[in-house]
Amino acid sequence: MARQIVVDPVTRIEGHLKVEAVVENGVVKDARCSGMLFRGIELILKGRDPRDAQIITQRICGVCPQCHGIAAARALDHAFGIKDRIPPNGQLVRCLIQGIHQISDHILHFYHLAALDYVDVARATEGLDGETIAANPGLASLQGFLARGELGPFVPRYEGDYRLPAEVNRQVCLHYLRALEMRRRGHEMVAVLGGKIPHSVGVVPGGAVFQPTVDKVAALLWRFKEVKQFVDQVYLPDVLQVAEKYSDYFTIGSGCQKLLSYGAYETPQGKLFKEGLVNGILASDRVGWRADFDPDQITEEVTSSWYQTGELGSQRPHQGETVPLPDREGGYSWIKSPRYGGEVREVGPLAHVLANYAAGDAATVKLVDWALATLKAPMEALYSVMGRHLARALATKLIADQVEGWLLALDPQSLVYQEYQIPEDGWGMG
Repeated sequence: MARQIVVDPVTRIEGHLKVEAVVENGVVKDARCSGMLFRGIELILKGRDPRDAQIITQRICGVCPQCHGIAAARALDHAFGIKDRIPPNGQLVRCLIQGIHQISDHILHFYHLAALDYVDVARATEGLDGETIAANPGLASLQGFLARGELGPFVPRYEGDYRLPAEVNRQVCLHYLRALEMRRRGHEMVAVLGGKIPHSVGVVPGGAVFQPTVDKVAALLWRFKEVKQFVDQVYLPDVLQVAEKYSDYFTIGSGCQKLLSYGAYETPQGKLFKEGLVNGILASDRVGWRADFDPDQITEEVTSSWYQTGELGSQRPHQGETVPLPDREGGYSWIKSPRYGGEVREVGPLAHVLANYAAGDAATVKLVDWALATLKAPMEALYSVMGRHLARALATKLIADQVEGWLLALDPQSLVYQEYQIPEDGWGMG
């Protein structure tokens, strides 16, 4: 007999998501994901100075605003005819703002949004004597919470499938607390580079507004050293330890296996993450790995959304309209559905890492091969629930390895911003 499961809202995300699934004899027969919040950013932007876009679009999210602001600024660079004239300093500052924020965001994702599915906080101090606990402030804090029954934000929760050995479980609990410090450290750095956090003001059409000085660069290097150490010595090892104990999670959640990378972190030497398409699971020799990315293939669908359908059906994003129709028959979401050549594509850290791997990027190939060998896992393991955790950690490592070089490449004597004139009309994408 079929039964319906409804999770509303889905917690631990920013986006007000509802998931409905019809399950029969242990098999999902039908499912839908619904975005339950109408945002209307496109409508808010109408009639405003175009230079407001990189500020307003960041309000899409308080967790990941930087990518929206930088995408909007790049779209305006294109529309204003200056996308190839951004000063090297401006490119580097943008990379630093986005990169440092994304590093702290990935740390947040693993420890504060996902790890509690694998870590049992209630057992963190089991089997330890009082002297050991007293010598460790983190353990003492956890024991105090346990003793008083004050386990928020760790409870209430779904009881997880907890497999970690006691010592590893204890370590990851403590790393949860340290990760909060790393998140704060990342926010401090982004505030220096971008003016404030969240919703920074430091990225603008033409480049950035942060003018580097020797003192500021030294202060940023000092702060980042601690974050880099955490990535190398704590975050990546913790992901590997969890993945080892949950190896069966490498076999679920494979997704569409069609990946799309737009490319990211554009520096004077090129993009850190390459652009392109990865179709299916990569072969070990990587032959036939990647197709070229063609932005003209991107469309938006509103077939199942609460919007009025345009006469042309699927449309390019800059041609589409946003006309709310909350009572539209057949609609169940405020989210539009992006398509590439009419197909579903997955973007994000997995796509970035595998596009680089497929391109033969030496650092990426070495890192991915090492991680898979450590876990004795095949390439297809990356296309999974646990594989995405691993890909996110590997992407974080690749970004973190570049940040110090980006900081040292900043030139206090050079411009961070390209002057421009706003044209009478134009369009752009980022």
